[in-house]
Amino acid sequence: MQHTFGPAKQYSMNTKNDHPTAMTEKDNFSDRDPADTRTPPYTAIIIGGGPAGLFCACRAAGKDRRILVLEKMPSCGRKLCITGAGRCNLTHTGTMADFVSHYGGDGGKFLRPALMNFKNTDLLAFFRERGIPFTADENGKYFPQRRHGKGCPLRLMAECMRAGIEIRCGGESVQTIKPTNDLFTVSSEDATYTAEQVVLATGGASYPATGSTGDGYTLADRLGLPVTETGPALAAVLIRDYPFRDLTGISFDDVPLSLYRDSKKTRQVTGDIILTVNGISGPPGALHISRYVRPGDSLHVGFVTGTNEESARKDLAAVIAGGKNRQVKTVLAETGIPIRFLIRLLELSGIPRDATCAHLTKTDRNTLIRYLTDFPFTVKGTEGYATAMATRGGVARDAIRQKTMEAKEVPGLFCIGEVLDIDGGDTGGYNLQAAFSTAALAAKAMVSGGKTNKKK
Repeated sequence: MQHTFGPAKQYSMNTKNDHPTAMTEKDNFSDRDPADTRTPPYTAIIIGGGPAGLFCACRAAGKDRRILVLEKMPSCGRKLCITGAGRCNLTHTGTMADFVSHYGGDGGKFLRPALMNFKNTDLLAFFRERGIPFTADENGKYFPQRRHGKGCPLRLMAECMRAGIEIRCGGESVQTIKPTNDLFTVSSEDATYTAEQVVLATGGASYPATGSTGDGYTLADRLGLPVTETGPALAAVLIRDYPFRDLTGISFDDVPLSLYRDSKKTRQVTGDIILTVNGISGPPGALHISRYVRPGDSLHVGFVTGTNEESARKDLAAVIAGGKNRQVKTVLAETGIPIRFLIRLLELSGIPRDATCAHLTKTDRNTLIRYLTDFPFTVKGTEGYATAMATRGGVARDAIRQKTMEAKEVPGLFCIGEVLDIDGGDTGGYNLQAAFSTAALAAKAMVSGGKTNKKK
């Protein structure tokens, strides 16, 4: 058994009136002999100090349970701090049955046991009981009442410290995990540890500046776990030969987006979008469909708010017919469509800017209406991990026991949070709820059952 201590730092927390205020470094191991192998192995090593990792550590703590959290960044919880534009969009309103539909494909079905075990109400109660009340906005997103996201990771750190959990940050990028007999040997850049259980809580690959760089996928693959194709999710969609480059900032509310591949419709969503310099963005429209797009797909967008394509065509035809000698762009602008956008559509349709409704040919009218209700874009891809809110793909769901989060073929290894293939989740706090719920379920299994060799 190896247990070698390097120069990495353990973080403690100063508190005042039971509220965390700052993190300070202190080396608690200077009095230990690096050659001393008599120290027993950890009960569990959790790789990743994000929300899933810290929460799992809190829930798995207990008497005679030695738990170590390894975080490669200088501090924990960086990604949690930036969610919801820095305000910490923790979760969403609604029942867990509502939540299941927000994880794409079979992701929600896989997450059901975790979500039912630890609900959004449980998550809100956890932070409320520790001095951080939340309130929902008009879109159902829960934010701290103080509208500041840093309090949540600090509170998680404080809970870990109170439970006696070791947290080692900086220089602790894990390189290998090796199952040996009934223990795991975990080697980081600076040290080697042993543990009875290991938790992969490394996050995805989005926002790499926070430490999420896809390390967990590599570690899982080396352990023989299947990893599905990964890519940016909840990201702006990039368009080939984009015709609206100079119309950046124009937005449309509640419009339909349909995705086609090989001339077959594969997905449709409705939501808000905004034109960018090289494509379309904005939740919940473009960002939600971005998890499904691939280069070469055709993305059709309707620019008429709150109506289906058929009724929109009829309404626009009636508006133009009633416009008589007035200019087309003026008449259509009165329906709420930005006039700069209308002028561009006229140009793309080959219609003069000053064309009147009465002099618009049937062919030109139909072309213009088609562009307004079903404009075809060719997908170039999505913006990269640097700006993507989540990662699609990850450790394959069928390799994980959905009632425990334990790897079927590697007893004692648990995978939680965004390292799993749960399709990123929609915007609105769903991804964080999944992180906390899978962490709670894994911790429950770790405490009650330890390793299991049953096949499911």
